[in-house]
Amino acid sequence: MKVKLPPHLDGAAFATALREFRTAVGAEWVFTEEADVSLYRDAYSILWDQPDELLASAAVCPANTEQVQEVVRIANRHRVPIYPISTGKNLGYGGSAPNYSGSVVVDLKRMNRVLEVNEANGTVIVEPGVSYFDLYKHFEDNKIRLMIDVPDPGWGSLIGNALDHGGGYLQAPFRNHFDSHCGMEVVLPNGELLRTGMGALPESQSWAEYKFGVGPWIDGIFSQSNFGIVTKMGFWLMPEPDAVLIGSIHAHRREDLSPFVEVLNYVENSGVANGMPFLASQLYGGSTFIPRDPRIVEHVQKLGHEPSDEELQAFGRANDIPIWTTQLKFYGPEKALPENWEYCKRKFAERIPGITASEPKLWKLPLKPEERNQVHKPTFGIPSLEMFARGARSESHPEPDWGHIWFAPIIPRSGEAIFEANRVIAKILSDYGLVDSYRRVRFSVPTTYWNRAFILIYGFAVTRDPERDRRTLEGLKVLISECAKHGWGEYRAAPALQQHITDVYSFNKHALRRFHETLKDAIDPNGILAAGRYGIWPKNLRSG
Repeated sequence: MKVKLPPHLDGAAFATALREFRTAVGAEWVFTEEADVSLYRDAYSILWDQPDELLASAAVCPANTEQVQEVVRIANRHRVPIYPISTGKNLGYGGSAPNYSGSVVVDLKRMNRVLEVNEANGTVIVEPGVSYFDLYKHFEDNKIRLMIDVPDPGWGSLIGNALDHGGGYLQAPFRNHFDSHCGMEVVLPNGELLRTGMGALPESQSWAEYKFGVGPWIDGIFSQSNFGIVTKMGFWLMPEPDAVLIGSIHAHRREDLSPFVEVLNYVENSGVANGMPFLASQLYGGSTFIPRDPRIVEHVQKLGHEPSDEELQAFGRANDIPIWTTQLKFYGPEKALPENWEYCKRKFAERIPGITASEPKLWKLPLKPEERNQVHKPTFGIPSLEMFARGARSESHPEPDWGHIWFAPIIPRSGEAIFEANRVIAKILSDYGLVDSYRRVRFSVPTTYWNRAFILIYGFAVTRDPERDRRTLEGLKVLISECAKHGWGEYRAAPALQQHITDVYSFNKHALRRFHETLKDAIDPNGILAAGRYGIWPKNLRSG
């Protein structure tokens, strides 16, 4: 790797800016050596070692909000492009690398304080360097009985994950991490400090309790954008319940999927099943959380090829393997949860003939130490790194992946949409040679982070073979364009794909992008902050 200097910037001006950064944050917290700056590469970059790989020129690590403000002022004086990160753990979505090569990374990892915890009202205020592991340890050390809604994996920042629209596994009000935030402090591109919601009231007593304050609610413009650097944020957290009950319901015919999803939507949207459900096909391909039935795996291995739909369904009927499975989760009073489970079973049985159910498991909280390794940890608010087992070396996968790049379109929450999306995407994967890059299963079942929509998540392997990775990237661009024609757009993306993805959000001649550009020009006239993030470029770089 060769460090890339900011384009179109005079070398003397850059050297002056670096000296001023050292004065602002301390010389030991400004990194310019190649060995140090290389740590800010995207470890999963699909452009690794290619001329257009996105690389930083340096990194600076402020310790507090005042230092962030000074770094921004210095960047403005010398027209140095900067790119803020919280902990830089956004693997598969770009890691810590900037959208614009040559940018100086503003690494906020030293800002790692838990500023406020209100256990009685379920709120916290944290800085961007606080990871899920950090907050969990703080709660454990202080015997705080709040549950953290954690993503996979748990080493990232609460603030960083929320700002990139990440999600988790608990009750619906907490799973969408940006929706569950309340109040933020932001350093604007000119170095000015702003607080949103009730934080705009100097003596506020409810900054993390009431989102809106008075006037327009602007928090959303600081997510997936380049309009400011968030230095504090409040979150609403789920009180630890008495118990968690988990049970699975199964359908046995292909045509059951549509009513199966309709009932699932009903019991979740009505709050009866109040945890994140898992949806899978044990017959077609399983999921991350509900694996494919081992009898099918053995059968396919003996055949040496994937059987047809008819053959698979015949095998499923002969061996009593369901086609569709949902794992339902219930949080609440120990005595109430079995009643909610029985209600859900009745609702599925009323709509779908032949429904079966597995015996549910009830866990009393807090979990005993020996129980923590028996459960899916995020379901119980426990951060882990177990997701990294995916793609690791195994008997069936002797060469581990270098990494992956995610493709994650939003589709309607219906059985018909699942079938249609699988039909369209499978054809594109085949036509454009993406089958080998995507660790393919026969049928991709969506994830259920959000109540009202599905996400189909595809992880495409990054190989460090330049030609193969280039083909994968070009194929992904085709996939994005073709899915857009069906009304399916991605909710989140790595920088290598962000421009192409925002290109398809083109209603009324890109009215949304033009509005973003108007905001960018008004609040960041020098174009110094996170140029290009989610397709938002400053005026001086727009033509390129």
